[in-house]
Amino acid sequence: MAERGLVVSAPGKVILHGEHAVVHGKAALAVALGLRTFLCLRPGGEERLRVRLPGVGVLGSWDRPGLRALRGRLEADFDESKPPSAELLEALKEFAGIPAEASAPDSLAILAFLYMCLAISAKYGDVPSVDIVVWSELPTGAGLGSSAAYAVCLAAALLHACGAISCPLKDGETTARWTGEEMALINSWAFQGERVIHGNPSGVDNAVATWGGALRYQSGKIKSLKRVPMLRILLTNTKVPRSTKVLVAGVKEKILKFPAIMNPVLDSIDAISQECQSVLEAMPANPSPEYYPVLEELFDINQHHLNVIGVGHPSLDRLCRVTASHGLHSKLTGAGGGGCGITLLRPDTTPLAVEAAKRDLCACGFECWETDIGAPGVTLHSSSSLNAQVLHALSES
Repeated sequence: MAERGLVVSAPGKVILHGEHAVVHGKAALAVALGLRTFLCLRPGGEERLRVRLPGVGVLGSWDRPGLRALRGRLEADFDESKPPSAELLEALKEFAGIPAEASAPDSLAILAFLYMCLAISAKYGDVPSVDIVVWSELPTGAGLGSSAAYAVCLAAALLHACGAISCPLKDGETTARWTGEEMALINSWAFQGERVIHGNPSGVDNAVATWGGALRYQSGKIKSLKRVPMLRILLTNTKVPRSTKVLVAGVKEKILKFPAIMNPVLDSIDAISQECQSVLEAMPANPSPEYYPVLEELFDINQHHLNVIGVGHPSLDRLCRVTASHGLHSKLTGAGGGGCGITLLRPDTTPLAVEAAKRDLCACGFECWETDIGAPGVTLHSSSSLNAQVLHALSES
């Protein structure tokens, strides 16, 4: 393990129920996705910090004295209780040679790395020379929490590198998790990273990536569900681009125009989230098929509601029709208007039926993954617990 350094992973997320209604004070359920982001931290040389994200074309390398001098100039600006200031972000962009208006994933990834590296070292002591490689199974910009999974991995790796958190992995173990207290620290720094990337995030994505399982989010309050089974799903990306801002504004407009019609729909979506939470918390770890009809029905009802509030799309209707022809139930997840959909797979769904559904979805031009929800949060790995694809991606220099 020493030659490979330390490997950390964190999951992406999907919204199970409550998207859009959550903007209007209703509950939403967010669940950790089986697709993960992996980070490998190795000791570096030459007094340098290097970060590589081959998936988004990032290669950054900075010498430690230069970073130390920059930190000295900016020290007063690192307050983790507040969002990073515009002046601080401008100074970091200038240091990294990033254009002022840059908003591409590669620029934001470097900015978040520099901010977290300087802010964490300002509080806990210098980050040593390290070489960081990050690789993800998550597509970017699909509303699946890829930036939060990155921020959580980065927070865990940097906090560990400067001794602020322990290394819980014992000899002979394949995976380990940190204590609740250490995870709260990882989560708070990851939230700062998300603030660099998104400006004003809700904190849900980084909380899911840290704690895993399922969370309920309502009016700024985030609470972990007591117990969550792992459920198999198909995750489908329609690849239809959409603007979350435009969709949210459209829903607001409809509510203002037809309050007596639309508010009961939001209340109904809220009731779906509550009902789903009760069902999930009552399910055993390996649920038998009889638990599924109610979950499937909730998917169907919520999908109709989401169409009613105006965030459906022909591509999502097609996704639902295709999966229904195989006896499966789907709904959009996230902003809607294209983007991603999730399909519940009962334990008795045959591999043949799953393959046939995936084939038909891919024939629509969609991208499809068979994965699960309710996955564990941020995790430390020994190299023996990683599959060949992950090891290969992390070992490429």
